[in-house]
Amino acid sequence: MYVVNVFKHFLHKFRKKEPEKTKTKLDFYKEKGILIGDRTYISPDANIDFTRPSLVTIGSDCYLNKGFTLLTHDFVTGVFRNVYKDFLNSSGKVVIGNNVHTGHNVIILKGVTIGDNSFIGANSLVTHSMPPNSIIVGSPAKVIYSIQEYYEKRLTECEEEAFEYARSIQERFNRSPQPEDFWEEFHLFVDASNITDYPMIPIEKQLGNKENYVYWLKNHKAKYCSFDTFLKTALKK
Repeated sequence: MYVVNVFKHFLHKFRKKEPEKTKTKLDFYKEKGILIGDRTYISPDANIDFTRPSLVTIGSDCYLNKGFTLLTHDFVTGVFRNVYKDFLNSSGKVVIGNNVHTGHNVIILKGVTIGDNSFIGANSLVTHSMPPNSIIVGSPAKVIYSIQEYYEKRLTECEEEAFEYARSIQERFNRSPQPEDFWEEFHLFVDASNITDYPMIPIEKQLGNKENYVYWLKNHKAKYCSFDTFLKTALKK
């Protein structure tokens, strides 16, 4: 019996422990009381002010990129108390709508609401509320396009940018570009008629979800019938 107990002791001691589930930044903020919608991503290095979690609401399908900062308060009263010997509170609600994405290092200050379907450009400082369906950039930030205007602009510019990228691969690496190099530019040469030819491109992932993917397959028509046709055109430029 003694030998059995000793064996059990050592078995328990050296048995590999089940690793604890790592909490994400999203879990952390939710536990603090911040309301966060479904399918929203928050960068691990984001800094969201949770001193007043009841003042923060973040919608669904958001992507808050590296260096994102959200503040519900300031501390100018730190200056006031030395000038006026007084202390004044300063805070405000911050609401981020649905389908709001950011570039790197965006800062949103107290009292700001960002409307649905908006993109905030890198290094922007948002000091006041912004309407939905907006492209927002600058410090202080302002609306420079509606989402529809910017979509139409991208439709006219994306092809030439894809051509430039194709040429740069050939020039820099002295090799022929391959379909897998074009994991964002695929829409120019892939549609439902030939999608099975390109299993190396994560098209469904790029479209975000199954619903978007199904809609895209049904409605999208590529300008070029194949990658080879696209590439020949690109390298002629």
